[in-house]
Amino acid sequence: MDALFTTNNLWMMMATILVFIMHLGFATLETGLTQSKNTVNILFKNATVLPIGLLTYVLWGFNLMYPGEAFAGGFFGFAGFGLSLPDGANDGGYNEAYTYYTDFLFQAMFAATAATIVSGAVAERVKLNSFLVFTLIYVGLCYPIVGMWKWGGGFLNTLEIPFYDFAGSTLVHSVGGWAALAGVMLLGARRGKYIDGKIRAIPGHSMPFATVGVFLLWFGWYGFNGGSVLSADPGLVSLVFVTTTLAAAAGAIGALITSLIVIKSNDLTMVLNGILGGLVGITAGADQMGATDAILIGLIAGALVVCAVVFFDRIRIDDPVGAISVHLVCGVWGTLAVGLFGALASGAQIISQLIGIVSVGVFCFATALLIFYVLKITLGIRVSREEETEGLDIGEHKMRAYPDLHKNVEEVYS
Repeated sequence: MDALFTTNNLWMMMATILVFIMHLGFATLETGLTQSKNTVNILFKNATVLPIGLLTYVLWGFNLMYPGEAFAGGFFGFAGFGLSLPDGANDGGYNEAYTYYTDFLFQAMFAATAATIVSGAVAERVKLNSFLVFTLIYVGLCYPIVGMWKWGGGFLNTLEIPFYDFAGSTLVHSVGGWAALAGVMLLGARRGKYIDGKIRAIPGHSMPFATVGVFLLWFGWYGFNGGSVLSADPGLVSLVFVTTTLAAAAGAIGALITSLIVIKSNDLTMVLNGILGGLVGITAGADQMGATDAILIGLIAGALVVCAVVFFDRIRIDDPVGAISVHLVCGVWGTLAVGLFGALASGAQIISQLIGIVSVGVFCFATALLIFYVLKITLGIRVSREEETEGLDIGEHKMRAYPDLHKNVEEVYS
């Protein structure tokens, strides 16, 4: 192997590790923004979503997402079960920048992200086994089918002006966001969230955890976006790092200003979600934007997060971590922004972006709604009132994350 191939492949493996770290960020963020009595449950879901995503992706997802040229321009294709090493798989014959195994593993790390997004939105009242069944079906089928439409050479990639989604504002983040919306709608709000027409805050138990989670996600996003260059091209990777960084920073400021105006508060959770909103927003066009474009996209994304959180609360959509606002709303915004800013900006590109947004949205929302509905009438999707009140840690896992803390509280009231 020559030095350039080795360098490219090494960067792709490093990017894979960075994306893997994002799953720790999701776990920490969701834990911090939910109640202490549900901590084990949150961590358990995050510890099982990734393995389910990896195993379904190796068994069939990878070949469902990348079925080959025979299915170019289509809606569905399948290249068979398992990994099938092609000629030159690991010596530069498969791809000029990386090996077959590196390609698989980088793509596999993306696969579980969609269900992780759903985990936060349905937290504190969803049945564990039902959620895991949902994850298996949604990540195993819906995510790779939609990914094939663009990244696998499907119909969105063969439009007259191809739909563009560099690293997944739509194909990863809104895929999770649409499913989160469907799940929350069927589950209903947490008990005590909306009382007598008023919105009652249910604060998370650890702002330090939430903050650490966001910075882990920001850190991992350099692999998420930077790895999507699919090589170690110094100019393009550097550009993507700059646009990713500036959009995240601008998202924080956009959320800060908007929260001061809208809710009259320096709300840490809004700023944290503003950072994530900026990152989601830039993901679709991180390689096409300049510095000013990235800042504008991030500022608007940060503002949208705050407005979306307030809006969903007003219509009684209870999302404990703001996942729908961050991943769905900002995913849609970032995808549209490709047609408004940067090198691809044009009216025709906006039309293609809208086609992608609508087609992915309809398919993912309908699929998720169907899966959750079937689970609702069979296994059930919501825990009992008693379990929700006592906490899912005891009801689903027979353990507590903070046993000493609960022991001290019980002693005080005994």
